[in-house]
Amino acid sequence: MQTNFFRTLAKLNLTGDLQLILRATEENGFVLSVLLKNEQCGDNAKNLIPPLNLKGTAEELDNGFFENISTPLQNASGLMVDMESFMKQMEEAKKKSAMEKEKADKDKKENETKEKKYKEAFQKAQELEKEGKFKKAWSALPKVSDYPDFTETIRKKQDEYERHFAPSLFSENENVEPKL
Repeated sequence: MQTNFFRTLAKLNLTGDLQLILRATEENGFVLSVLLKNEQCGDNAKNLIPPLNLKGTAEELDNGFFENISTPLQNASGLMVDMESFMKQMEEAKKKSAMEKEKADKDKKENETKEKKYKEAFQKAQELEKEGKFKKAWSALPKVSDYPDFTETIRKKQDEYERHFAPSLFSENENVEPKL
């Protein structure tokens, strides 16, 4: 006798372990309990999916078995696969969220450190300016390339210091005639 039971089961394309429990009843019938378990699914809600119970005679179970189990088992299988996919995506989102937070915290700390260094350099330049050491003050100013956000402020200070130690040939003395 040849059956196509397992080929038909394979066509259902279920993910997980299919458990079949068959118990004979007193009235020449059977109770068949069908449960699909997917241990790959990390969501405990999978345990809430009840087994599918079928009652009938051997002939009734032979004739209606696959028609009665196909849709519910495929739905349960798809649900567990979706739950696992969802759990993986949630885990990935948590990781990325933690990574993004860590990256934001790191960027914030770097910016604070960078701004602190900028302020220290700028303060040092102002102290040298008060002492009348304009060349040293100019050199002590933070570099524009290191602090592009403060370009305008740095350039204004550079110009101000340059007027003290390197006066322009074309500035206020334009009307002065050269001495011969």
